[in-house]
Order: sequence, then structure tokens, then C-alpha cells
Amino acid sequence: MRILMVLTYYHPHWTGLTAYAKRLAEGLARRGHAVTVLTSRHIPTLPREEEIAGVRVVRLPVHGRLSRGVLMPSFPAALWRLARGADLIQMHTPLLEAPLVTFVGRRWTIPTVFTHHGDLVMPGGALNRLIETSVTSLMTQALRAATRVTVHSCDYAESSRFLRPFLHKLDCIYPPAEIPAPEKASVARWRRELGLEGRPVAGFAGRWVEEKGFDYLLRAIPHVLAELPRAHFVYAGEEPSYERFGQRCRPLLEPVRKHVTMLGLLTDPQRLADFYGMCDAFVLPSRTDCFPSTQIEAILCGTPLVSANIPGAREVVRVTGMGLHVPPGDPEGLARGIVRVLADRDAFVQPPEGVRSIFDAARSTADYEALFTRLSTPAAGTA
Repeated sequence: MRILMVLTYYHPHWTGLTAYAKRLAEGLARRGHAVTVLTSRHIPTLPREEEIAGVRVVRLPVHGRLSRGVLMPSFPAALWRLARGADLIQMHTPLLEAPLVTFVGRRWTIPTVFTHHGDLVMPGGALNRLIETSVTSLMTQALRAATRVTVHSCDYAESSRFLRPFLHKLDCIYPPAEIPAPEKASVARWRRELGLEGRPVAGFAGRWVEEKGFDYLLRAIPHVLAELPRAHFVYAGEEPSYERFGQRCRPLLEPVRKHVTMLGLLTDPQRLADFYGMCDAFVLPSRTDCFPSTQIEAILCGTPLVSANIPGAREVVRVTGMGLHVPPGDPEGLARGIVRVLADRDAFVQPPEGVRSIFDAARSTADYEALFTRLSTPAAGTA
């Protein structure tokens, strides 16, 4: 098949969404399909076109930014040109241009798959509410016109007001997660360098934005320390430029700062695996989260979860038993969960073979390949 994949950011940009798209694109390319990615040239020094692991990447100049999105005036012409040679179009959302993608797909009678990575949830403020409403409206138009919709879990889709009207054309496919095993010697050395030998360690990771709920975790830390005074927290990630939630969390961070180590953004796969391996528990205190890839990476590295019991994010613990759920938005309840896992970590660890049999990148790629093949056959048509 000739597959055109459309998304705002691609490698070397680093988020769960872009890692997902990159793994899928390269997995399909390894299976013999011709994959082209149409994306933004979010760093001006990046090549306008290159091949990465068998995937053709076409990047368009950015002429402005709107919160998390970018403005690409050349996008319509490039999409029109590239779509003419495609058998199927897949777009990863949120995407400002989503309605245009489905329009072009219908114009060229090409099946279009809308891959949803989570409802757009913006922080408070009139401008952000306007952006959220406008982009959600655009994506709803695209949902109506898309041939099929894929999402990471049916649990999230059935709980989403955005997706619920389109369940009749929905496919649930787990993300294609890949991460190496932690290196025990490196983990031990890193713990020693950080002064964490013999101490219970809880990790958290991701963009420091409001939807991730890190303020709940900061409020929970004093309650954890009251039960486990030697506990320590390590964070992998960074504060994005489009949101200032980290600044609002400063008053919560300062009283517990000596108990929190900031590692910055980790992009090397082995270093990231060693981060998870260093942690006795991995914490997801999210307000909303479709299916954070960090939770799959953590359990693949043998680290149990303490996860907010919210749609999508609760899926991994539900299907593996590797961790526990805590009430969302409840710092004291979150603290109790962290203490329980840190105090009895081994009770929540499952055999790695079982975990990998559920979350297998090759299986996810094969599921997408089967869907794309079915849609791109002449009899499939468009919705």
C-alpha cells in the first residue's frame, strides 16, 4: 500500500503521539508498504524532505503558531499533491487541518483513517476555551467525513462525548509501544549518583501541563513522606512553551523540592528505560489522558503503576493487574496508593512475558495493516 500519514509534529519532536506515529510508520515500512509522512518543519534547520528508517518525511514551513498547533500555508497544496498518489490517508489528531484532510480524501476517493490521541483539553482562560471549542468543532467535521476512526482503548471512546457519536465506525488498537530492557548496572549507578540507594523511588513523566495532574502529585508528596520519610520522586520531562502550568505549580514544588529530582527530557531509549528501571512505582495522576505511552513503557520495564482511575488511563492496570487505581483529583488518595505500591512493590509486578503479550508493537502494526488493507481494497469504498 501507499500510505500518507499526516500529523503536526514528527521526529525529532518528542511526545507520546509522535513516538506512536513514528513506530507505526516504520513498522509499516518494514512490512513493505510505501509510507510518506506530511508534517511541519517545526525546527527551521530540519531538512524539507528526507528518508528516516524507510519512511519518506515531507516537512512544510511554519509561519506561525496557535497554542499547540502550527500554521502551514503550503499545507493544502502539498496535501493535494501527495494524496493523489496514496491508497490510504491516516491523520493523527488533534490536527487543525483535519477537515481538509478528509475533504481531499473524499475528493480523490481515498479512505481516510482518523487516529485519535485524546480529546483536546486546554487550560482555563477565554482564549484557550475559544481554541478548544474551535479545534474540537473542526475535528468533529473530520470525524463525520472519515472512513474509520481508531483510538487506543474502547474504554476511552465510550466515555468521550467527542467520540461517542461515532462508535459505529470505531476500531480500538493498542499503541505500538517499544522500549529496551533496563540495564541493571546503569540503573544501580544512576541511583548511586543521585543518592537514592536503598530508598523507595516514585517516578513521573510527560509534559508538565495541567491535564497531567502533577499539582495533585505535589500535594500528595507530604502525605507520602509522613508514611515513608525516605521516599524520593524523580521526574522526566519538561515544561512546554505553549502552557505555563509549571509556573503555577512553583508554590507547591518549593516545600518538597529536596524530595524531587528533575531529570529533564529523556529521549534516548536506553536512558528512558533505565529511568523506569530506577523507579519502584510510576505515578499517573492525570486529570484526563487518552492512553499515556509512559504507562506502557513503565510496565514493560517491570515498574508497577499508580494510576488515576479515569477513562483510557485506567486501561493498562485493568488488563495487566500491574499496579492499582486511585481516585482522580484526590491527593490524599493518590498518596495512599503510592505508599501501598512503594511498600510492597513485588505484589504488583507481573511476569514480563504476559505484559509483552498484551502490549506488543508488532501486533499493533499488524492490526493497523489489516485495517488499512481492508479499507484500501476497491470493494471497501469510503464512508
